[in-house]
Amino acid sequence: MEFLKADYTEVWVPSPMVPLIRFADRVRSIAGTGLDLLGLPDVEPPRGLVEKLRGFDSIVSWYGAKREELRPVLDAEFLPALPGPDNREHCADFFARQVRAPTPAIPRLPGIEASGNDFAVIHPFSGSPRKNWPLERYRELAERSPLPVRWCAGPEETLPGATRIDNLWELASWIAGAGVYIGNDSGITHLAAATGVPVIAIFGPTDPPIWAPRGENVQVVHGNLEDVSVQEICDKIGWT
Repeated sequence: MEFLKADYTEVWVPSPMVPLIRFADRVRSIAGTGLDLLGLPDVEPPRGLVEKLRGFDSIVSWYGAKREELRPVLDAEFLPALPGPDNREHCADFFARQVRAPTPAIPRLPGIEASGNDFAVIHPFSGSPRKNWPLERYRELAERSPLPVRWCAGPEETLPGATRIDNLWELASWIAGAGVYIGNDSGITHLAAATGVPVIAIFGPTDPPIWAPRGENVQVVHGNLEDVSVQEICDKIGWT
């Protein structure tokens, strides 16, 4: 999206993503614009939305790529929101190539720098339980950590005592202060990698060459999650 920046640029994204967009002239949540209602049968879109959309010189959209009812009413260049099953390139390169941006693409959050303080962040969750390394192994890993461990969880994730920061920019700033971050295949792990902090990403059923976070400080452990040992993670981090 940043590669597409023009003299005036608005970015409309899901609400949690709003704090992460720092390059645009204006950032709005999709739900706040009413775009999610556009094209639906028997639903009147918010007044002024169509006129607002017509006022842009061009619209590039990953939203609605599978909503055929949106295409007749939104004059946009629709781009695929996910790589196809036969696509073997990394997802970051997939998106960069769509807008003719340079590759390899390595996402970073400008304005946030890793500071390498003496604590470890563990985020033991993801969007799917099948992608989660067993919680008891994270607990064993925490017991073996030479650093104080600060657990991280989302608002709906059950983990007593965990740090919960809803604002993703503030969450990234907090993670960037850690000496190391350990987590599953999740959006928060990608967020951590984009800060430059050392990351250990534990991958199970998904394919790291396509979906792993990128960065010079990222290490990926991939395998059957039941077979990934605590010692293997300790060896990656350099803990005895």
